[in-house]
Amino acid sequence: MNHKLKITLSKGLTLQVTMNPSNASTPIIVQGTAVPNPNQFGNGENKNPYHNVAETNPHSENLIGNFNEEEQNTIQYGQQQQQQPKQYKDGIWAVAFIVHLLGMFVLIGMNITVNEDGGDGGNGIASVSFLLFLAELLLLSAILSSFTISLMMKFPTEMIKVALIFSTVLLLLISISGFIMGDVLSGGLCLLFFVITCCYVKAVWSRIPFAATNLNTALTAIRSNMGLAVIAYIMMFVAFSWSCFWLLGFANLLSANNNPGLLFLLLLSFYWVQQVLSNTVHVTTAGTVGTWWFVPGEANGCWSSAIRDSFCRATSYSFGSICLGSLVVAVVQALRALSHQARQNEDCQILFCLVECILACIQDIVEYFNKWAYVYVGLYGFDYVTAGKNVIQLFQQKGWTVIIADDLTDRVLMMVSMCVGIITGLTGLALSLWDPNILGLEENSGLAGFFVGFVVGFLFCSILMSIVGSAINTVIVCFAESPAEFEANHSQLSAEMRSSWMSAWPELSI
Repeated sequence: MNHKLKITLSKGLTLQVTMNPSNASTPIIVQGTAVPNPNQFGNGENKNPYHNVAETNPHSENLIGNFNEEEQNTIQYGQQQQQQPKQYKDGIWAVAFIVHLLGMFVLIGMNITVNEDGGDGGNGIASVSFLLFLAELLLLSAILSSFTISLMMKFPTEMIKVALIFSTVLLLLISISGFIMGDVLSGGLCLLFFVITCCYVKAVWSRIPFAATNLNTALTAIRSNMGLAVIAYIMMFVAFSWSCFWLLGFANLLSANNNPGLLFLLLLSFYWVQQVLSNTVHVTTAGTVGTWWFVPGEANGCWSSAIRDSFCRATSYSFGSICLGSLVVAVVQALRALSHQARQNEDCQILFCLVECILACIQDIVEYFNKWAYVYVGLYGFDYVTAGKNVIQLFQQKGWTVIIADDLTDRVLMMVSMCVGIITGLTGLALSLWDPNILGLEENSGLAGFFVGFVVGFLFCSILMSIVGSAINTVIVCFAESPAEFEANHSQLSAEMRSSWMSAWPELSI
């Protein structure tokens, strides 16, 4: 009679030992069977999906030699990352953000009250018609954004191709317009960028299938957790309310005191709040998609436990990290806005143009760092600086630095946001021409209407598109770190990504 003994090891591996005591000469048969790990899929006592191997099995180092090279790489790096304890990270920056917000509410609120007591009811920017104007643009932006998400789900490859062509044609149009207006320098520079972009498009065209697969995987995760859209819409509403409140006090404060320092603080506050709202969505999405990657059973539903847990972590333990990274970007954005305004001085246009270009480069670098750092903040709960170091180290070890610099899907999201902004801008233009007093301006009301409409549409669509962007970034990080879990939990999507990967990057291992 054979006796079977099952020994469950880490990584969901069970060893089945078959023994025949009646026949001592019969060799012992050892069979390895991959079975679901209760800790991995959230059915055991510990539902943490981001356990490292050493924590699950203290003797796992002796098992590494039994896996192939790809699995060894995954295990060795997985030992370095684990879910952080529930502690407030970068908490001082969360306190600073809340104190600043209370101060701005008091400052703007007192200014609005003084304005109302003074009987100055002729300020058009504070009129009811203007608020209705903003509300109409917001509603249009939400409808268009939802429609574009459905398009990306159905036609990911086509959308990426259109985005590449769109960015190339846009540079050409800007170059032509520069020559027509007599600005030879701008026209020549845009023409040079057009040629460079054409070469870039030709070089990356073969990589479109892999980018489309990333986009499809990210959208599949979002579709399984549509509650993320609810959070994004809530953030859009909060951003809309904040924008209205800020605009109500902006003109009044500056008309009473035209101080560059006050202008900088107002701009800093506006951009900081917008960045915090956007990055909160980013971190929540990263945590949800990470759970979908490792523990799909907990991330499958309109308002799954993964969404609730990720949102709670983003607004509590990781909120300080969100505020810190958001502040860095907000400072650069506020300085760029001041520099842009200072370019009105004809004596120093070249100097301020150079300053603005430098600030633009700094902003790009910081935003690039932030988008990857916040993935690790959402996945593991690291503080801001540690998360950025770890994710960059991951890509360097994998040799993927060129891949994250060549993310084609960002162009799709930017194109969608710009298109929505243009449509809402044209709507704002039509509304302002139909009712010239809607903005309280006697001249150039149409141009102002287009500008306000574009900003509102672009801003709120960008917040919603941040869900897609965050999901894509999380997919890239998880695919670099844990491809085996992806294969086990989402085999069809994994096969598509591996196939497109081999076509795009045959020289790099997964």
